[in-house]
Amino acid sequence: MSIPKAREQARRPWWVLSTYFAEGFPYGLVRLMSTAYFKEHGASLEAIGLTSLLGIPWTIKFLWAPLIDGFGTKRRWLLIFELAVVAGLASLGLASTTASPLVVGSLAFMMIAFLAASHDVAIDGYYLEALDRTAQSRWVGLQSAAYRIGMVTGSGGIAWICGRYSWLLGYSVAAAMLGGVWLLHALRLPRSEQVRRPMSGLGRYLLDPRAVFSVSGAVLLVVIIDAVLRVPGLAPVKAVLGRLSIPSWIVLGLLILLLVLAVRAPSLKRKLYASESHYAAAFVNYLDRPKVGLILAFIVTFRIGESLVQNMAYPFLKDIGITLAQYALAHNTFGITATLIGGILGGLLIARFDLKRCIWPFVLMLNSLNLLYMLLAFKYQGILADPGSGRASFGLVCLLVTVEQFGAGFGNAAFAVFIMRTARIRFKAAHFAIGTGLMNVAGTLAGVVSGFVAARVGFGLYFGLTALATIPNMLLIPFLPYLNLDEVKQDDLAGGGVPSEG
Repeated sequence: MSIPKAREQARRPWWVLSTYFAEGFPYGLVRLMSTAYFKEHGASLEAIGLTSLLGIPWTIKFLWAPLIDGFGTKRRWLLIFELAVVAGLASLGLASTTASPLVVGSLAFMMIAFLAASHDVAIDGYYLEALDRTAQSRWVGLQSAAYRIGMVTGSGGIAWICGRYSWLLGYSVAAAMLGGVWLLHALRLPRSEQVRRPMSGLGRYLLDPRAVFSVSGAVLLVVIIDAVLRVPGLAPVKAVLGRLSIPSWIVLGLLILLLVLAVRAPSLKRKLYASESHYAAAFVNYLDRPKVGLILAFIVTFRIGESLVQNMAYPFLKDIGITLAQYALAHNTFGITATLIGGILGGLLIARFDLKRCIWPFVLMLNSLNLLYMLLAFKYQGILADPGSGRASFGLVCLLVTVEQFGAGFGNAAFAVFIMRTARIRFKAAHFAIGTGLMNVAGTLAGVVSGFVAARVGFGLYFGLTALATIPNMLLIPFLPYLNLDEVKQDDLAGGGVPSEG
């Protein structure tokens, strides 16, 4: 089949449902099911807590995303990683029957995590490659819905089978389900991309002395920093920095690297493009654009208000009488439904009216709803509190969560489209992974400061401050590039910042 014909077929979006289901399904089986697996097999609470490390591959996937961009096609990588995840799920079911289910299971979970995160990169790259800019906006809500369905199926339906029967049967069913999706993709997924470099060249590229030297240098730098922080006089500094997880450090490292490259961009850009290093060029090309400082600032700070609220939402609701079961029910029914509806409507509206006209109202819908938490806090704990009010109404909390998540669906649709528009022609998968990695910086910072601030000022003022914290991000919107689709198309026609081959 010719590439143009395949691209025409790719615009029929059935595969958006199947690919993003396949993206969310393993995430639920690894990130959300691992704690249950360890608990059921007798692990200590300390060991169960270490399951958070399984999230590392999804956070740092931008490190190897340029390789998926540079060799072979996204479709081929998608099929390779998808089949590998199927094998991993089957091996995890078998791990539960071994004499050492915790040791074997730990290895299987981590292997699946890396494979699934790589699978995500290939799927996101395929989505950007197969669809034009308008279609990317139109179906952004559908991809979110499919991802959520896959995640809930993995962490809910398969969890029920594991609990009712056995882990072997549960993960065998999971492997069979994803295997069926893989077969559908192998037979029907359109071939919409030209091969840039054959996959056979990847091994030689990784064994290049410059690549080995770069990786060794990065490892050595980590060892040196750790040794410096072990100096007795720096113990207080290490105690504060220790609040950051390993993925958080890596994401912050990405931000610092990009800022350094941005400062030295003119000279480094010429050297790295001349070196013909596809890996280095992916990061430099991400910076090789007008207003890159504004882009970085916007991405890094976009989720700051949302992250600050999420960190303290349940502790606050628990204080006013809402149980964990009630909170989970509100989020997993009303909340998810509202998010999906908001995301789908948001994507359709952006495709119809463009991001420039939609981003302001959508972002306001996301951020202004923080004030609802502030009002609820004042009602039950602050200046509006009624001494006889007692516990908060569960119905009121359900309404709060529904409205909040509906607004989040619109806001996150706008943000997802903006991230897609920053992904340039030659490095679509890598640039999308870089953008989604940078958005985790806000969550990192929120995790460090949220508890301290809430404890000092109380929940009412805290939620008011979270709304104020979103203002700097919103003030950047009028100056952002890529809000107008015509501007994005002009950048694409100009080569998206790709240097000439000559």
